[in-house]
Amino acid sequence: MTRPSPARRRRFFAFALSLAAATVALPAPAESAAWPTKPIRLVVGYAAGGATDVVARLVAVKMGEQLGQPVMVDNRAGANSNLGAELVARSAPDGYTLYVYTIANTINATLYPKLAYDPVKDFELVGLMAKIPNILVVNPRLPIQSPADYLRYAKSSKDGITFASSGAGSSIHLSGEMFKMQSGANMLHVAYKGSAPAITDLIGGQVDSMFDNTPSALPHVQAGKLRAIAITSAQRSPLLPDVPTLAESGYPGFDVQSWFALAAPAGTPRPVIDRLNAALGKSLAAPDVRQRLQDLAATPAAGTPEQARSFAASELKRWREVVKASGASAQ
Repeated sequence: MTRPSPARRRRFFAFALSLAAATVALPAPAESAAWPTKPIRLVVGYAAGGATDVVARLVAVKMGEQLGQPVMVDNRAGANSNLGAELVARSAPDGYTLYVYTIANTINATLYPKLAYDPVKDFELVGLMAKIPNILVVNPRLPIQSPADYLRYAKSSKDGITFASSGAGSSIHLSGEMFKMQSGANMLHVAYKGSAPAITDLIGGQVDSMFDNTPSALPHVQAGKLRAIAITSAQRSPLLPDVPTLAESGYPGFDVQSWFALAAPAGTPRPVIDRLNAALGKSLAAPDVRQRLQDLAATPAAGTPEQARSFAASELKRWREVVKASGASAQ
């Protein structure tokens, strides 16, 4: 076989070098060190002003400082956060559209017979943000001072005891259903369209009790309009140090909290997930963020993507069992 001439070899190597240079000059993918190069959208599946929105905006500001690009909150309320979840699940996995994944998404997986997205397969969990316990509150005119009193009242009352919620399938509703399962109490669920009207009727005496989110119930407890009987987290709240947990009141292992996590569309490059996780961790460690979360009775819950994924999986299993036992459903 004839060997190529020195001149042809030189031309071949020159061509190869130019091709390599052109390849290097191609636009860098999202996982490169250049990311992010533009603002990031953080979708919240609820209206502005609620606990999810407040936590999201608090974290978004700090993450923007860490990443060098603003993180803009985009409220897409509807269908118990499903509209926002679907939007993000269908977004490009480039790190520029994120989602506040919550306890509602793990409940919705069973609550809704058909979803337009997969709560497991369509998301990459970046990390947990925070957890907020619920408080079992009652109308102060009732002769109930403790969980034991609550159970006695439920058993002695002909019609049992009513418990309000912000809607069927909400964490507020299912906290009550879980307590009902563990205690055997005669409890009747009364669903409202939101926490505010439920609280109004509870204060007015139209319903007896509620497992409300701490930020919503706390002002009414402090004002004497509601009586706090127990808290649903494993530990007592520093804001209500005299209120016992249900776990220490005869229901070991009872630990229910509303929680918020940062998520990205499935397929987002791991280097981007890692950068987001690092920014999230530093944001949650900031003293002003920790103080504001404490004011909301929230506990920062930073961790790895793997820890967030494992936690979400355990919540999916837990709420699947509770939803099925309660008979709750949504269309």
